[in-house]
Amino acid sequence: MRCQCSGITILLLMTSGASLAFNYVIRSIEDVSGANKYDNITISNLHVPAGIPLILVGLRNALVTFEGTITFGFKRWSGQLMLFKGNNVTVTGSPGHQIFGGGERWWDGYGVLGGPKPKFFEVRLNHSTIFGLRIKNTPMHAISINHSNNLTISDIVVDSSEGDWKGAKRTDGFNIYDSRNITIKNCTVFNQDDCIAVKSGTDLVFQNNYCSGGHGISVGSVGGRKNNIVERVLVRNNIITNSFNGIRVKTVKNAVGRVSNVTFQDITLVNITDYGVTMVGNYILERGVPEGEPTGGVPISGLRLMNVHGTVNGDGSNFWVWVKNATNWKWQTNVTGGNKVSRCEGFPSDMDPMC
Repeated sequence: MRCQCSGITILLLMTSGASLAFNYVIRSIEDVSGANKYDNITISNLHVPAGIPLILVGLRNALVTFEGTITFGFKRWSGQLMLFKGNNVTVTGSPGHQIFGGGERWWDGYGVLGGPKPKFFEVRLNHSTIFGLRIKNTPMHAISINHSNNLTISDIVVDSSEGDWKGAKRTDGFNIYDSRNITIKNCTVFNQDDCIAVKSGTDLVFQNNYCSGGHGISVGSVGGRKNNIVERVLVRNNIITNSFNGIRVKTVKNAVGRVSNVTFQDITLVNITDYGVTMVGNYILERGVPEGEPTGGVPISGLRLMNVHGTVNGDGSNFWVWVKNATNWKWQTNVTGGNKVSRCEGFPSDMDPMC
């Protein structure tokens, strides 16, 4: 039996006894208020007005499902288009759904240096799962994971490939800040910046993903924030194709912090145009570029590259290392096709420089 009342679908399920379950349906932004009281929430064919984020906080033991087409109004502003916070939450999408970020309206070829742009989806979730979402054309970062613990993300498709010819910048797939026990797997990202960027966090796994068109997989940039520690990261069995960079570790110039016990394993690089493997300690946070001499305030230790292989275009370089105070590195790589850079600095003393 089904009853539709004021945005709430009531399902009466008859088994050996009677049970009552509630499905709260959000069809307008006005329906969002009070949604966190329900354990089954459907966001159905919703248009979010310009300048108003879709915020679901205080979620507990809830299933949130995107259904149909989700769109957002246009306004030049900073913040996020969506924010979810809670514990024991599952976020998913029904078959055929699409979440349209409408990023082409913000893209101006300048990223953060241009007009204000909202980030797309920030999550602050503990003991939770996100899977099966289909996301199109984000204004900037797609999924920002912030102050989360024990979160698994899988089967996400972020497609901002139109940005290749429409001026998209800073369209990162996943960003991780100050989080623990995060796994991201079996996802596909078409974008113009990092497929994933780990800014801070511990016990992180990024595996079985496909990254195309952007800046590859990055640990960093690390430094210049409240939390400047990255530890115990496993990046395994990923494909990076048609990208400016392959894999990178970036630490901020004149900052303090540490990067330790990071492993890149079974990484395939295809058609990389700039650098196959990059380790830099001179990143300028405000402009998003490396510049000048490296500093060693964020040392990189325990760095493992195992079966990192693939091709760099002839105009690019296979390796670039520009760091200080690095220790305990072990690399097993086969990256070919590119040139050698004129100078590298900072390989640990017990390791032969590869560039």
